[in-house]
Amino acid sequence: MNRQVIERLEFNKILDRLAACAASREAKKKCLETCPPGSVEETENRLRETSDAVERVFTDGQPAFGSVRDIRRSVVSTGQEYVLSTAELMDIASTLEAAEAIHSYGMKDRFTEAPDSLSDMFECLAPLTGLTREIRRCIISEEEIADDASPSLKSIRRSIRISQDRIRSELNSMIQGSHQSYLMEPVITQRAGRFVLPVKAEYKNQVPGMVHDSSSTGSTLFIEPAAAVKLNNDIRELRLKEREEIRIILQRLSADVAEHAEQILADMDILVELDYIFARAKLALDMKAFRPRLSADPVLTLHDARHPLIDPKKVVPINIRLGDDYDQLIITGPNTGGKTVTLKTVGLLELMGLSGLFIPASEGSSLGFFTEIYADIGDEQSIEQSLSTFSSHMANIVEILKKCTRQSLCLFDELGAGTDPEEGAALAMSILNFLHVRQIRSMATTHYSELKIYAMTTPGIENASCEFNVDTLSPTYHLLIGIPGKSNAFAISRKLGLPEYVIEEAERRMDESDKEFDNVVGRLDSARQELEKLRSDADRERKETSRLRDELDKAHEKLSREHDRIIEKAKKEATDILADAKLQADAVLRDINKYGKVADHEAVKKLEAGRAMLRRGMERQEAVEKPGQISGMDINDISLGMEVEIVSSGFKGSVTTLPDSKGNLSVQCGIINYKANVSDLIPAEPSEKSSKKEKGVQRKANLSHAQTISTEINIIGCTVDEGLAKMADYLDDAYMSHLTEVRIVHGKGTGKLREAVQRELKKIKYIKSFRTGEYGEGDAGVTIAVFR
Repeated sequence: MNRQVIERLEFNKILDRLAACAASREAKKKCLETCPPGSVEETENRLRETSDAVERVFTDGQPAFGSVRDIRRSVVSTGQEYVLSTAELMDIASTLEAAEAIHSYGMKDRFTEAPDSLSDMFECLAPLTGLTREIRRCIISEEEIADDASPSLKSIRRSIRISQDRIRSELNSMIQGSHQSYLMEPVITQRAGRFVLPVKAEYKNQVPGMVHDSSSTGSTLFIEPAAAVKLNNDIRELRLKEREEIRIILQRLSADVAEHAEQILADMDILVELDYIFARAKLALDMKAFRPRLSADPVLTLHDARHPLIDPKKVVPINIRLGDDYDQLIITGPNTGGKTVTLKTVGLLELMGLSGLFIPASEGSSLGFFTEIYADIGDEQSIEQSLSTFSSHMANIVEILKKCTRQSLCLFDELGAGTDPEEGAALAMSILNFLHVRQIRSMATTHYSELKIYAMTTPGIENASCEFNVDTLSPTYHLLIGIPGKSNAFAISRKLGLPEYVIEEAERRMDESDKEFDNVVGRLDSARQELEKLRSDADRERKETSRLRDELDKAHEKLSREHDRIIEKAKKEATDILADAKLQADAVLRDINKYGKVADHEAVKKLEAGRAMLRRGMERQEAVEKPGQISGMDINDISLGMEVEIVSSGFKGSVTTLPDSKGNLSVQCGIINYKANVSDLIPAEPSEKSSKKEKGVQRKANLSHAQTISTEINIIGCTVDEGLAKMADYLDDAYMSHLTEVRIVHGKGTGKLREAVQRELKKIKYIKSFRTGEYGEGDAGVTIAVFR
């Protein structure tokens, strides 16, 4: 790829951002040298690597390459018996530690996940843990070798410490003895690595020894006493041995590095390559970019493409196609409307994608494989070469036309500008026709109306425009394909306050055909804006309708689930109630069979208690009965002697009186004459004939029940709820036994039970009236109830 297009499209700024995402110096250098490869396969491979790196970052986070050092020269030097310094060895250890960490990062979950394009690189990393540990064991820092680096070094340093202790002891005895008055300070110091004492200058003859240094004023001399000379010499010899031993240790470590030099260099290559790949992934995430599809043909389609160097909060996405229906796109519109940005966006995204970088565009965008991209953008006027703006552009265009092929992408900004408009338009059409005939994909921006007409009348060439809002005098930066743009010079001038008569004069001076063309373009633009508004409204309505439909579906689904749950719960409760009622009914039938023939008062009372339990079970069953299950008969369908069933009690009998205006009538059930309403009746289903014995038992039980019912009930001592429940059962039995009135004994007490009883009596339909007992009947402790 030519270097000029990299600068004109500002691809070098993208590479600077890419280099900032890398950690190692070699990887940064590789980032800055990035350019499109020469084949579709290699470009696809780069994009696949970037994609796999992004996937790994999402899963495991960003790997750390910060400790990778530039060790290549040091490692190569070891093959020439070069002894590495402590700093070089520490850099090698740091790089090998990074290799170990990156290897662990890459091999994580390798047995459970399918391999990707980076798996082989991670697997080929050899951390050389043993060498790393040996370097770290021997070297503490760039200035310090560990005592345990070798037994000899440990022994030498122990001897040095012993000699230092002896010389300090000797000098301390001099400080604390007769020499104390000769010293400037009672301290031991060092000069040139030898222990000395600070002696006052006037007493230098009192302290025999070697003078090594003096203070800046000359008042203090640093003298090595004669008694310390031999000990200092011993220490100097030990220091020389220490230095030699350290050289031997470093030589040994350097030899170990030389032994593994090939693997270390291979690890270095892999680390740099991985650092480069993950830098591409980091840039993609920073730009919120996606992987483009790559076509071997010179065809591109960009959805919501954004220029990567413009503030993401301000950039306006564009949609653009080139190479399928048309191979040339001519963009028109006012200045600062976004025409040049559109050219740069297309060229820059092509360079990024072909170089293996993700592009800031929506998923589904595709790029064509162009072997070269040529751009004539910007002002290249040169005073030194005596080139005007037009000349510099034309010189550049000449070179482009010489080199471009069918696999090239050519971008021209303000084609034919800088000279006579008529000649410039003619040249521009000729250049575009040259490219069009050879099917070379190209884009050009212009203000010439002739080029708009050329695009409208030539198959394979399409117009486009950058939208401009005349009301606000500002561009919207939206690219509109298929519609030529207007410069809007008159409208902008009118908004800015240019006198109307000047504008009218200018309009009169325009060629009639040009004026008519501008009017047609204006009408097209107005129609387009109206259609855009209608489409926007339709889209909004469709989205709102879709949202409401989704909400309705969710509500309906929720209601259906709730309905099914309630029905299921009701069915279960009904099943449980029916099961309980059946058990109670079976028990009552067994008792009837047991006591039916025996006129025993206690037995009859037991039967009555069982019947009451059965009735309550039936009432519970009715409480959960499904909606829609209704009973009742029409008054006109009732006739004397008709067999009917009373729904509320379950008894069957024959009609003895016709219903009155309210639907009330009498039904004879055995020996009991019931008062009922047609709404509580249903036609009786024919039943199997019972045996005479069973009829006799039933008749006897009913008769016994009617004969044994009491005319009084005592609920003294009961709570309100218990008393009311007990009274309700008793009143039902008394009413069915045709008693005329009964006494309810509730006691006086606080009066709460009496009030509750009388409230309840008001609600019972078959109670005609009630009153508080009189003197001799129990007074306020009794309520007398009269049946209808």
